[in-house]
Amino acid sequence: MQHSLDPIIDKIIIARVGLLLRHPFFGNMATRLKIIDATDWCATAATDGRALYYNRDFFNELTTKNVEFVVAHEILHNVFDHMGRNEGRNRKVFNIAADYCVNGQLIRDRIGEQPPKIPIFHDAGHYGKSAEQIYDELMEKYDDEELGALGKLLDEHIDWDKDGNGQGSSRPKYSKEELKQIRDEVREAAIQAANAAGAGNTPASVARLIKDLTEPKINWRQMLRQQIQSLIKNDYSFQRPNRKGWHMGAVLPGLKNDETIDIAVCIDTSGSITDVMIKDFLSEIKGIMEEYKDFKIKVWSFDTQVYNEQDYDGYNDDITSYEPKGGGGTDFEANWSYMKENDINPKKLIMFTDGYPFGSWGDELYCDTLFIIHGSTSIVPPFGSHAYYEEEAAQ
Repeated sequence: MQHSLDPIIDKIIIARVGLLLRHPFFGNMATRLKIIDATDWCATAATDGRALYYNRDFFNELTTKNVEFVVAHEILHNVFDHMGRNEGRNRKVFNIAADYCVNGQLIRDRIGEQPPKIPIFHDAGHYGKSAEQIYDELMEKYDDEELGALGKLLDEHIDWDKDGNGQGSSRPKYSKEELKQIRDEVREAAIQAANAAGAGNTPASVARLIKDLTEPKINWRQMLRQQIQSLIKNDYSFQRPNRKGWHMGAVLPGLKNDETIDIAVCIDTSGSITDVMIKDFLSEIKGIMEEYKDFKIKVWSFDTQVYNEQDYDGYNDDITSYEPKGGGGTDFEANWSYMKENDINPKKLIMFTDGYPFGSWGDELYCDTLFIIHGSTSIVPPFGSHAYYEEEAAQ
């Protein structure tokens, strides 16, 4: 391997090779990043999606394994687009949540070694959670002083479309259009890196993201209709004669639904759900009832417990009178506990939610589940099928 005249650059290149050999997804992503000395404005490390910016003093104290961790840390921020997902949240808290998300994955998957002199944000209780989920938990549990005692950011999270704010004239600045182009470049690079690394060498969370990016998008109502339709078994019966045979004096069997649609629908009514969202949920349940003549639909609402279970069928279909209850915290597991305690075994459970369970998403093995997520298209449930509620779907 050809060495440069700069020992810091050599260290980063050696770390990059190590990632290629042991963690090829990260290695492939790392090779596309330019290595730029940013000691004049960056205290540790940073990335804009195109470059790895480093502070010489900080990197000088790192081992090659530490550098692997830092480089992979920057890569995951890029892949998950953490810099572009703040969406008006408290920036400081969201940055901490993003570091919890990234550090947890790297430590769990044993990617490099965490730098010893920085007490990074890490909690095994956050493994598998999105930055948005962790953010909500942090906002609920801690104030600013308490957050400061939990750890420190490993790198600098920069608003690349903002001014340098005294951090030095060499720091680049991008327009919103340029940042969008960079995000598109990162997504394409992530897809290529995942393909080159292979399924077994791509982190599961990244693989789910790649799948979501590459699979054809389907209208969520179409998905809901397809999944409900799959529950219906067509058969023939003499109970509903086929009219085509009447003129021949013959009674031919008619096509019927061997079983009515038998589903359970749970409505998230936790404190983060607005009245408008609940109205949307009830409207969609009404649409299901109007589309199928024969149905059994069990409906309930939930926050940390289940409320107001009601049964609907072809004779009782007035969902407009349903009264959702709740408004507290969120516990998805409450639905599975309720079903088990009350011997409810639906062919399909449909959950209307904003996608923030504050813990377990539920029992993957108990029943087939479809999550309809309102308000965010970045949340991916760990099991079942999912689709995103979008207003334009109705147009």
